[in-house]
Amino acid sequence: MKFNNLFISSVSACFELCNTAPYYAEQSYDVELNGKKVLSSVKTNVFSLFDLEPDTEYEVSVGADTCRFKTSVESAALNVKDFGAKGDGKADDTISIQNAIICCPAGGRVKVEAGTYIVGPITLLSDITLELCEGAVLLGKTNESDYPVLPGEIHDAATGREIQVSTWEGDPFPCHQSFINAYSAHNIKVVGRGVIDGNAQNSTWWINPKQRKIGRPKLVFLNQCEDVIFHGITGRNSASWNLHPFFSKNISFYDTAVEAPSNSPNTDGSDPESCDHVNYIGVRFSVGDDAIAIKAGKMYMGMKYQTPADHHVIRNCLMEYAHGGVVLGSEMSGGVRNLTVSQCYFLHTDRGLRIKTRRGRGKYAIIDNMEFSNIMMDNVKTPFVINMYYFCDPDGRDEWVQKKTASPVDDTTPYIGSFVFKDIECKECEWAACYAYGLPEQPIKSVSFENISFNFKEDAGKGQPAMMEGCAEDTSRLGLYFNNVEKISLKNVSIEGQDGDSFIFENVGTKEIK
Repeated sequence: MKFNNLFISSVSACFELCNTAPYYAEQSYDVELNGKKVLSSVKTNVFSLFDLEPDTEYEVSVGADTCRFKTSVESAALNVKDFGAKGDGKADDTISIQNAIICCPAGGRVKVEAGTYIVGPITLLSDITLELCEGAVLLGKTNESDYPVLPGEIHDAATGREIQVSTWEGDPFPCHQSFINAYSAHNIKVVGRGVIDGNAQNSTWWINPKQRKIGRPKLVFLNQCEDVIFHGITGRNSASWNLHPFFSKNISFYDTAVEAPSNSPNTDGSDPESCDHVNYIGVRFSVGDDAIAIKAGKMYMGMKYQTPADHHVIRNCLMEYAHGGVVLGSEMSGGVRNLTVSQCYFLHTDRGLRIKTRRGRGKYAIIDNMEFSNIMMDNVKTPFVINMYYFCDPDGRDEWVQKKTASPVDDTTPYIGSFVFKDIECKECEWAACYAYGLPEQPIKSVSFENISFNFKEDAGKGQPAMMEGCAEDTSRLGLYFNNVEKISLKNVSIEGQDGDSFIFENVGTKEIK
């Protein structure tokens, strides 16, 4: 089997098979390292090696194919236990681990051995590697008072410019400090088979979440960072969003996992916000909200900074038990562009590929150049949703947001451009195959489906495909529905088990069906 190297640190390496299969390899395989079998019957397209030696050459083989690589040089290796950490599940290890990070020389590694380390918020610094060994758990404290409240926005005394310190759903907003943090930092690696556990299930974070006046902590918050990589780590039980890169560049997540109970509130897997070049490769999500929700701020942040979410790659990922698999918005006033989603497997999500916007997101809220290919959707209630009437926020159900007649195009009007969907299988659907509804004053520009198949469950349930006024809540086995779309191309699209017409067009311009 041919494979490529994705990432090498001083103690780990990640690889990806060269194929087009969604997430799972076409057949299981073994992995040898320097001629010795180290992994058996691997089933996924992405695999990793850990516990390597720094500055060392290795040869990794899968079948007849071989790759040589050399681990990175490091300046130092510090053990958190030398700084007083106990890892016994009882002692407060926050200061010990933070001191190890502070004392680590640039280019060095902080090692966390197997054990349970009770900690509060930890801040990562530039030019270090944090290694969480297999069996190591950073377990969050359960008292809310252990997570300081940070302001949403402050003013730089020297320049007067605004600095965003914390954020909630697209706006600067006071929040409790996140569990793992980095602020204006660069060249950070977090590697290993260890666990970052927010421990929210044993705290009060999930109780009455909508009544809170201060935002809950995220599991990982990367604020204006650059060149950050997470490899192998499992994140779980966050108080709110799990992985939140914010106005950051060159962020990658390789062969990681994100877990939260299906009924936990706002526990999105990852929410990259106004970031440039973000990679999710070989990541498994099972969460209580959207798996990946790409964002770019609400009206204030979008209009002021005009910073889109740009150049995101999502590949060989598994999304299960989430509201949406890959979601754009709804806080996307800075725009989302140049997104590629491929070789992903959606299992038991409410929706697969979901776009959420609305009047009020603004003229920079441009979604364009989206490509989705080689995807399997299994037991996804509605595989495709493009909704320009999403009824979020206190004014989301107001008449000016939800009215189906045209409004003037102005500074509050969002834009949705071109979408290409190809080589996708959707089986055991329930509510609808596709539900796309643009604005009459700003229709969706182009939707292309090629080599797509749908079939519905015999006992399909009923539900609401899109969260908007006027979308019936009792939809079941609805075909592909399009409203306010300028151009639609359907090539080799098959659908089985729907009730009524396969394709439903309202206020659609050019149609090409082959």
